[in-house]
Amino acid sequence: MRTRRRETASWEEAYLQIIHTLEHDGFYEGILAEGKAFPDFMLPNASGRLVTLDERLAHGPVVLGFFRGTWCPFCKLMLEALAGNMPRIEAKGATLLALTPETGALPAALQARHGNRFEVLCDVDFGVGLQAGVVYKIPPLYRAGLLAAKLDMSLRQGNAAWCLPVSAIFIIRPDGTIARRFVDVDFTKWPEPDEIINALEGLR
Repeated sequence: MRTRRRETASWEEAYLQIIHTLEHDGFYEGILAEGKAFPDFMLPNASGRLVTLDERLAHGPVVLGFFRGTWCPFCKLMLEALAGNMPRIEAKGATLLALTPETGALPAALQARHGNRFEVLCDVDFGVGLQAGVVYKIPPLYRAGLLAAKLDMSLRQGNAAWCLPVSAIFIIRPDGTIARRFVDVDFTKWPEPDEIINALEGLR
């Protein structure tokens, strides 16, 4: 029991280090703001086909989310909620794109886990996340905890950067501008599906 308590305290300390660091270093100021144009991109989907943002926007608004990966329980919960609300999202004429820094077979596993109801793209070397301003360097305590849990980000992401995206969902208009953004440095916090649906409704 003592070991478990120490492990819990260690994870909590690591979690608080992330929140404190990002909240006090001006992180939010670097995130793309509402009204700004979201940069076009070309990324491989789970089956390796290249997808651009512009081609998706040609069919309507896009709900673009950044997710840490298959290992993150909070990302899984949010993706499950989004998958369950895909009929409502599609009824607004919108497309859901889920971006993850994970590579190899992991994006396909993430997509299959949620019934292939939306498209998962591999954000290679955090290219899109960095442009959006939602990527941060993993602090030492959290990195140590991940390694102790046998979660080596360098293997899962295919690079040695040891970075992650914060919780971030952007609602992008067909003209490429950001209508709403839901961003939080606390990776346990995500918007409710109704907030996303209401944001899409507001585009009409």
